[in-house]
Amino acid sequence: MSELVRMQSVDKRFPGVHALKAVDFDLRPGEVHALMGENGAGKSTLMKCLSGVYQPDGGRILIDGAEVALPTPKAAKDLGIGIIHQELALMRDLTVAQNIWIGREPRLSFGRIDEARQNADAAAIFQAMNVAMDPRAPVSGLTIARQQMVEIAKALSYRSRVLIMDEPTAALNDSEIAELFTIIRKLRAEGVGIIYISHKMDEIRQISDRVTVMRDGAYVGTVEAADTPISAIISMMVGRELSDEAVRIPDLSGAETALEVRALSRGRELKEISFSLKKGEILGFAGLMGAGRTELARAIFGAEPPERGEIRVHGKPVTIRTPSDAVRAGIGYLSEDRKHYGLALGMDVRANIALASLPRYADRLGRIDEPQLAGIARDYIARLSIRTPDDRQEVRLLSGGNQQKVVIAKWLLRDCDILIFDEPTRGIDVGAKAEIYRLLNDLAAAGKAIIVISSELPEVVRLSHRIAVMCEGRLTGILPGGASQEQIMALATAREGMTVE
Repeated sequence: MSELVRMQSVDKRFPGVHALKAVDFDLRPGEVHALMGENGAGKSTLMKCLSGVYQPDGGRILIDGAEVALPTPKAAKDLGIGIIHQELALMRDLTVAQNIWIGREPRLSFGRIDEARQNADAAAIFQAMNVAMDPRAPVSGLTIARQQMVEIAKALSYRSRVLIMDEPTAALNDSEIAELFTIIRKLRAEGVGIIYISHKMDEIRQISDRVTVMRDGAYVGTVEAADTPISAIISMMVGRELSDEAVRIPDLSGAETALEVRALSRGRELKEISFSLKKGEILGFAGLMGAGRTELARAIFGAEPPERGEIRVHGKPVTIRTPSDAVRAGIGYLSEDRKHYGLALGMDVRANIALASLPRYADRLGRIDEPQLAGIARDYIARLSIRTPDDRQEVRLLSGGNQQKVVIAKWLLRDCDILIFDEPTRGIDVGAKAEIYRLLNDLAAAGKAIIVISSELPEVVRLSHRIAVMCEGRLTGILPGGASQEQIMALATAREGMTVE
């Protein structure tokens, strides 16, 4: 079979990191080729070489059998290579259509933009995608899932022959994922070659034809998706078998209540939420998109304070109007959007770990004890197995899983008694997930009170000692650990006025 793309012995280095080590990859017309590996394996770096974002330090790239140079993203687009990045890259103050056609706007006389045609062309793409979207809507008013759909439409607008999708479903619900898969199958039937990067194993089995696995910047192997068990793919990715143990529920009958929330409310987002959390407990929060789980976490942390209700920490009422109030009360929050709210990407690992605790390490003149911080940072790098050349590496250069560990280290150094983890494994591979799971269990065993918000039901079931379920801003029930996914979904879809059996 002919090849759309062949990458031969592609090599890429960054300061202190050998990101790609003579990697081979190929893509055929009309196939979905999954690219898998742990965070830091080199998947996104390889695709950035193919899409002109990075230039390889060695090897060659062939399109339709001819060697090409891809010095810029535009050069790649001109050759029919489109990419949907994992991180959204939209201009929030522009409309949906303006984002899709920016730099390629249809023109009227005297150079004026033909907005009617621009909107109509955008509407036609969404119609082909079977997505209801107003091209005139400002992107700032869209949910993350809807913004992801705009990114997909923008990539499709280039009529790409090669389409790279880097974690395209990370923020999509089941119905939106089904719509995306319909689009992918249609493109595949039209001869488009699709490179699909995802950590969701069920997606790989549903949509891909072949699977290529990378590990530590190197090529491991390529297998047929239909003939290869998921366990074999995971073994290729991590080089070891991962246990899938059921949650071990400790006896917390005599444990102190660390956090109590009473009738917390804010507008239509949160409606009379009440629950308690004990020291040593992991309380999972499940629910569909829009259920209010993140809004609840941000209310407890003071990022979006509640209008009514009471929060008690260790039995005492506390007033939390800002994140600083929450931190002083011993509450740490790991946001689902770590890059915007959890990290200073331009700073190094050491500085990020110390961010929430800097006053402890400063003298009266505000001078920071750098040698002491260096020792602390190296200690947490070792304890959490953070993969970085050293504590001076910029956080933006770390993989997603290692960035998450840096955020965890920040709150551990602050020694918060109550930790809220919002989507702690989003965009993290199966190997890093297992490490995060072990870390959460170790923290709970040490007496930390932990809230875990996750959109992955198996993750909630595996981690939680109890499971709180929300629907449309209401807490619809709290289930014991080990509850079935069916029980959780019954409560997650229990809209107001419905009866759940």
